Amino acid sequence: MKFKKAIITGVTGQDGSYLAEFLLKKNYIVHGIKRKSSSFNTSRIDHIYENKHLRNKFFLHYGDLLDSNTLTKIIKEVKPDEIYNFAAQSHVGVSFDLPNYTSQVNSIGTLNLLQAIKDCGLEKKTKFYQASTSELFGEIQEKKQSEKTKFYPKSPYATSKLFAYWITKNFRESYNIFASNGILFNHESPRRGETFVTRKITIGLSKIIYGLEKSIYLGNIYSLRDWGHAKDYVQMCWKVLQYKKPDDFVIATEKQYSVKFFIENCFKYLGIKIKWFGKGINEFAKIIKFDDKKYPKLKKGMIVVKINKKYFRPNEVDNLVGNATKAKKLLKWKPKINIYQLIKEMIDADLEIVRKSTLI
Repeated sequence: MKFKKAIITGVTGQDGSYLAEFLLKKNYIVHGIKRKSSSFNTSRIDHIYENKHLRNKFFLHYGDLLDSNTLTKIIKEVKPDEIYNFAAQSHVGVSFDLPNYTSQVNSIGTLNLLQAIKDCGLEKKTKFYQASTSELFGEIQEKKQSEKTKFYPKSPYATSKLFAYWITKNFRESYNIFASNGILFNHESPRRGETFVTRKITIGLSKIIYGLEKSIYLGNIYSLRDWGHAKDYVQMCWKVLQYKKPDDFVIATEKQYSVKFFIENCFKYLGIKIKWFGKGINEFAKIIKFDDKKYPKLKKGMIVVKINKKYFRPNEVDNLVGNATKAKKLLKWKPKINIYQLIKEMIDADLEIVRKSTLI
């Protein structure tokens, strides 16, 4: 039996780890690329790497998107059927602090992978998936953003991803490489990085429950986002490369919620009632009702959410919601996990993480 081979850059991240699990279940041989660092940073894939039944199907390579020689060497040795590029500096806020690094990794890194496919003579063999982003749309041009909506990036992250999007299309059209973009709207999970707003909320609330923190500090809680689950989205990424021809697809739930809605429903899931006071940067949320036997560390009147202007971005993207009609029609895809299931999963996971940390 011939197994398909895939390379996943950013395999230690949220999307990379879920995709690795998904492909392994489909009997792929998976090669992950991770950066060499002083810390292992493999917690999301340790369960795969330590599984004795997968030792001959899952391999890790050290590499960096800016090291074209190493990328070419890995691709030449593996000769993959598919490459999924998830490696990136993916935090919008951080990109304002590190614009040069963000631009290099996200833009030139993608170019290096595409060039390696060409240099290795794998144009007819290797399919390439580029993880694009809804942040490309930035300043809203349409009520719902589709593949035909004009781009208007509003951060160094988004502009770097715009180059990656277009260089992927360029190599597709210039060298006939099967190269596709998946324009992913926000997707979360318990594996989301702790600096992203949804995870910041769920882990912050968990720490409040266990008396380790008093408040969660946030920026613009009125930002509107289209939130899905990373598990659903990586399956879509795979479907993009199984389509009969290379193309670009919006991946979205087509439903929109505010950060404030996410906060309120996290507390609601736990049976804690909060009330909002104030306006603008002076807005905050207090606990007004809870089960004191279940949550002995909480106190009535605790201010559990505060606004801090340092978390506002220099150029805010306030309103994103996708139009995934094309993906639904051509790829027969639709998300399975809704926002309430996502919140439950994230809260439960972070409560367990924090609980274990208190036992150490």
